[in-house]
Amino acid sequence: MAVQRDDTKYALGSVLNHVPAAPDRARPRGDDPARDGKRLPGRDRGLHGRRLQLRWYRLPFLGAQLRGGRKLRIVAVEPSACPSLTRGTYAYDFGDTAHLTPLTKMHTLGSTFTPPGFHAGGLRYHGMAPLVSHLKQLNLIEARAYHQTSCFAAGVQFARAEGIVPAPEANHAVRGAVDEAIRCREEGVSRAILFNLCGHGHFDMQAYIDYFAGKLEDRDYDERELAMALSGLPSVPEPA
Repeated sequence: MAVQRDDTKYALGSVLNHVPAAPDRARPRGDDPARDGKRLPGRDRGLHGRRLQLRWYRLPFLGAQLRGGRKLRIVAVEPSACPSLTRGTYAYDFGDTAHLTPLTKMHTLGSTFTPPGFHAGGLRYHGMAPLVSHLKQLNLIEARAYHQTSCFAAGVQFARAEGIVPAPEANHAVRGAVDEAIRCREEGVSRAILFNLCGHGHFDMQAYIDYFAGKLEDRDYDERELAMALSGLPSVPEPA
């Protein structure tokens, strides 16, 4: 309806690079993200999604690394039901299902791909931001996919330990951080692990109620639907 009105403009969300990052007070600044003698993380975990929680606070660390600083292992965590980085194709695609946006090169499952229902609304999106996609293509970051029940289990564990109920989306990053901590314990090593808790779950309590009631299901993407969506990607010749 909005696109039919002369006084209304359509603006896509933060899958595009122009979307501003978080306030300066919340992200590292300067050439050394670990200023003031703080310890650099050895492993960096973060939810990634259309809203780019991974992007804004990872780039300063990567910038320092590319200028000769310490190399970090950065892992983007996503849902198995909508695995844009772990299963998507790096190609030009539309940022919306209506095909009103400019074409953007990104990891995509195809703009017509519809993931199965799961409790992480901000992660039910076919594409990944161009900057994050490019970092993955350059092998500067890794990607890992998790099912939702294991993520909720990690969120409950975090809430009981820290007194903060994470949002379903943020539970993916919590799951990744917990797994890295367990790995360090098993290997007998000590590493700093940084992850981004990007939101609380105060408005997602029904999802937790469903989790404790055993109503949440682990769902995977449909291979046939994914193949159909990817077959419809726009044909864009690569520059010479």
